[in-house]
Amino acid sequence: MHDQFCLGPCSTLRAWKAALARPWAAFWLPAIALLAPTPAFAAGGAFVVDDAVIGKPGDCQVESWVALADNHDLQAFTQPACVVKLGIPVELTGGAARLRTNDVWQTQAFGKAKINILPVETGKVGVGLVESPGWDAGTGQYLFNQLYVPLTFQFSDSFRINVNAGWQYDGSTKINYALWGAGFEWIFVEKLTLIGEVFGLAGPATDVNTVTEPRAQLGLRITPISNLDVDLIYGRNIAGENANWFTLGLNVRF
Repeated sequence: MHDQFCLGPCSTLRAWKAALARPWAAFWLPAIALLAPTPAFAAGGAFVVDDAVIGKPGDCQVESWVALADNHDLQAFTQPACVVKLGIPVELTGGAARLRTNDVWQTQAFGKAKINILPVETGKVGVGLVESPGWDAGTGQYLFNQLYVPLTFQFSDSFRINVNAGWQYDGSTKINYALWGAGFEWIFVEKLTLIGEVFGLAGPATDVNTVTEPRAQLGLRITPISNLDVDLIYGRNIAGENANWFTLGLNVRF
């Protein structure tokens, strides 16, 4: 899951001051990492709502995307992740984001640790646990922290529902929020997956009232080969700024 790695308010985004030189390079770089094919069924990438699944130790992936809003805001993310054995399998993710908000370029660094508590199996509910902090990449300022539980309801080999519930702290405004989200993944044709989600934050009202309004995305995932996804996504209010977003994503597994 994801979040627009962060589900937090745009007041947090405006705190970021450093800039990466070339955001587009971060999007295309993972294309050189194509190795052995690995089948996958998980939203991930630019989608915010997480599932309860992690791979086997040694499984790795790189997810990158560029999102452009009709108010000219921009987000460019890249996040490599690998599953390691730390007593139990743990998916560790590190990433960087470049954002343009009101013509100001900003940079974020973030991490994520995810474990599976109950396995995802057809006809059963899978449960995970995720911890994800973020910082200003230039100053080291603590920006946010998320702790949430993803639930996955696997109805069949081609359809599942993911539900997230947890907590998010905004280090800029010092506000605690309840974090929530729900989404579906439907492989309706071989190599094509329809993914939709709604998500958001519940908490005190701020001067940016869209922060606590629902956010949503709907996208088509194209999987031309088993270890590569291309995502085409439309989103609304995904950073809490009440804009329409158009996202192109690339996910590589190896």
